[in-house]
Amino acid sequence: MAALADKVAIVTGASSGIGYATARLFAQEGAKVVVAARRQAELDALVANVEAEGGKAIAVAGDVRDEALAKALVETAVGRFGGLDIAFNNAGSTGEMAPLPDISLTGWRDTLDTNLTSAFLGAKYQLPAMIERGGGSLVFTSTFVGYTVGMPGMAAYAASKAGLIGLVQVIAAEFGGKGIRANAILPGGTDTPMSITNAPGATPEVLAFVEGLHALKRMAMPEEIARSVLYLASDASSFTTGAALLVDGGVSINRT
Repeated sequence: MAALADKVAIVTGASSGIGYATARLFAQEGAKVVVAARRQAELDALVANVEAEGGKAIAVAGDVRDEALAKALVETAVGRFGGLDIAFNNAGSTGEMAPLPDISLTGWRDTLDTNLTSAFLGAKYQLPAMIERGGGSLVFTSTFVGYTVGMPGMAAYAASKAGLIGLVQVIAAEFGGKGIRANAILPGGTDTPMSITNAPGATPEVLAFVEGLHALKRMAMPEEIARSVLYLASDASSFTTGAALLVDGGVSINRT
């Protein structure tokens, strides 16, 4: 039996990278998926791919910093598919990168809004719908940056992503008795459009350096991270909540 048969899931940041791979995997495992991102064309292509593989998905374009989108995603899940069981609050951004004194207040606030406040808004509407169904699983994309490693120039990113882990722990404690699980996934370097290795002007030396930071001496593919998200979303992790799951290729422990 498929791991997510008869489940309904929301995936944000689904137009590319980890979100895209996870949405497809969720659908392949039987979930009906509501996918969100800012880019309508990319979402439509994802829905077409899911449907071509025999799955069900619907796209809702918008900005995760907008409370109206958080509400609309849940209303779509309930209205079109009958409820909500899983939410992968994945959308995020590296934000403004600079030494801390040089980060603008606007850049700081924008990064926190994109990475942390958006997760709060998602959970605010997802939790009541999940409780109505008797429980559910929330998964958030955090990072090892600000958790096991401090990287210069990434103060806003690290603070916002570390904040997600605190949010996860409180959700887990507040709603565990109602059948809710909440966990964070902490990926290592992943080959996505947002990766520094795919930035304009990135050289083979940059890729080699990033790969070398990891104990496995390579970066992850988005599909590898998606499989760990599936674990946290599914009943395979039925006794896992409030966790920060490192899926980082050993970057947190590597010193070679």
